[in-house]
Amino acid sequence: MSGPLARGIRMGEPPQERSRDFKASAIRLLRRLTPQRGMTIAVMLLGVGGIAIGVVGPRILGHATDLLFNGVIGRQLPAGSTKEQAIEAARARGDTTFADLLSGMDVVPGQGVDFAAVARTLMLALGLYLVAALMVWIQARLLNVVVQRTMVSLRADVEDKVHRLPLRYFDSRQRGEVLSRVTNDVDNLQQSLTMSITQLLTSVLTVVAVLVMMLTISPMLTLLTVVTVPLSLWVTRSIAKRSRKLFVAQWTNTGRLNAHIEETYSGFTVVKTFGHRARAEDQFRELNDDVYHASFGAQLLSGLVSPATIFIGNLSYVAVAVVGGLQVATGQITLGGIQAFIQYVRQFNQPLTQIAGMYNTMQSGIASAERVFDLLDAEEEPADPVEALPASADRRDGRVEFDGVWFSYRPGTPVVEDLSLVAEPGQTIAIVGPTGAGKTTLVNLLMRFYDVDSGRILLDGTDITTVSRGSLRSRIGMVLQDTWLFAGTIYDNIAYGRPDAAHDEVIEAATAAYVDRFVHTLPDGYDTRINDGGTNISAGEKQLITIARAILARPQVLVLDEATSSVDTRTEVLIQHAMRELRRDRTSFIIAHRLSTIRDADTILVMEAGRIVERGTHSELLARRGEYWTMVNR
Repeated sequence: MSGPLARGIRMGEPPQERSRDFKASAIRLLRRLTPQRGMTIAVMLLGVGGIAIGVVGPRILGHATDLLFNGVIGRQLPAGSTKEQAIEAARARGDTTFADLLSGMDVVPGQGVDFAAVARTLMLALGLYLVAALMVWIQARLLNVVVQRTMVSLRADVEDKVHRLPLRYFDSRQRGEVLSRVTNDVDNLQQSLTMSITQLLTSVLTVVAVLVMMLTISPMLTLLTVVTVPLSLWVTRSIAKRSRKLFVAQWTNTGRLNAHIEETYSGFTVVKTFGHRARAEDQFRELNDDVYHASFGAQLLSGLVSPATIFIGNLSYVAVAVVGGLQVATGQITLGGIQAFIQYVRQFNQPLTQIAGMYNTMQSGIASAERVFDLLDAEEEPADPVEALPASADRRDGRVEFDGVWFSYRPGTPVVEDLSLVAEPGQTIAIVGPTGAGKTTLVNLLMRFYDVDSGRILLDGTDITTVSRGSLRSRIGMVLQDTWLFAGTIYDNIAYGRPDAAHDEVIEAATAAYVDRFVHTLPDGYDTRINDGGTNISAGEKQLITIARAILARPQVLVLDEATSSVDTRTEVLIQHAMRELRRDRTSFIIAHRLSTIRDADTILVMEAGRIVERGTHSELLARRGEYWTMVNR
């Protein structure tokens, strides 16, 4: 449980955020919709059709208002006269305002309200609104399908990417942080897309359609409406610029918080044992506060966008009402026309306000998208060659050669320097040395968890970088100090070494590793379920299960990295007997500190600072009274 203890101080530091490119990330996100281009086009056409039909409604309702108003005024005028005569009569008696009003109306003196025409107009408006609503509903359903399919594809890409990432990616990052990108950020991205893309598309189309309709009524009033748009955009941009970094910090801090929680719970026993509960709680509070402050600031700033744009939109609404009223009075526009125009002003400002209001959702979604894209853009493992390792012609094959190998985890800091060694088939090579000498690094290089910087590693004369990793690793069995167990039965964990093995072979491997001895003391025997990580069995029992798995795999090369460090001395003696049989006719590498484990090795290599400083048998190295002799006495 070194994570929360060793990295606690570093985790509590404030995040160092870099500048983010909102536009580029948004475009990249939209490009992921292109595989659904057919359905996307259908969504756009339905949106255009539905909104186009919907925005005609106020114009039709305005016509109905004109029919009613014309009927009311026409009934007051003398029947048999014309509109022009009524206007001249009004001017003659000095009522120029009424005359100007009549000039802009389509009135017939003496004729009242045509209720049949009004009813037809209202039914037409109702029918158009129903058709528009149906088209928008279908559009929303199709768009939801597009978004969900896109997210399925994105999750699949993330999953595939995780399997292509090199081990160094996970070594340099906290597990909880990676999990947060794969789960929290992807879920937030889906929610943001579902909420915003429908609204964004509808709002943009509505603004364009309404703008066209307003221009057909009054260009002057349209200019009054549009003149406030740049001010709204400037306010939105100013607020968004300040909130963007906070949204990035929000999800970065969420990842750090999840990393702390995951590490604390996975190592809860260690935290409790060493009395670090209070410290873990303090770290949680600090990280939780970081998430709170970033989230609060981001939501507070982005929440100002909507009321600001509403206020600016109301300014244009007031200006249109005043100027439009004067134009009606002077006959420049009908009463129904100004009624329709005021409705269009509301329809014009509403989508702008909606776009501004959902900007915080978009910002949050893009911040998560950037973190997911960072994962997808991470450097992958070098391409795996198609060729497989040649089939072993002899059961005793397994010659391993390190030829002038150099390797460093960080440039300029070599861990292995110009290392050369040869392990002949059937030999047992023991590797000893202080912590950090590069012992486990040799195992990582042999398994190609990392690739060498220079030099070669050969297996039976074949450079391991020229063959597929799968064919290479199928020849190698590993038993490490850190056990690899998954949630499942004991039988399944052993059979994982060779899934096609028969039941008797699994039991035979378990017996050879002395697993059979303690399994029968368990209630369900081999069907006993192990928790994730094997927390419900002892460390020694977990180690025995991993050894049984390696025995079942029948590897050509065997790697034992402190394989008996978690067992008692009596069990170790039994395991050594099993290991001796297991190592027969196999090339074996043993990394250990106990002399009892390495005493009978064919060759012992003493490493220090990435170099082999001594090599020989146990008795030869003791006779030299060098580094090995010092380690033994120490």
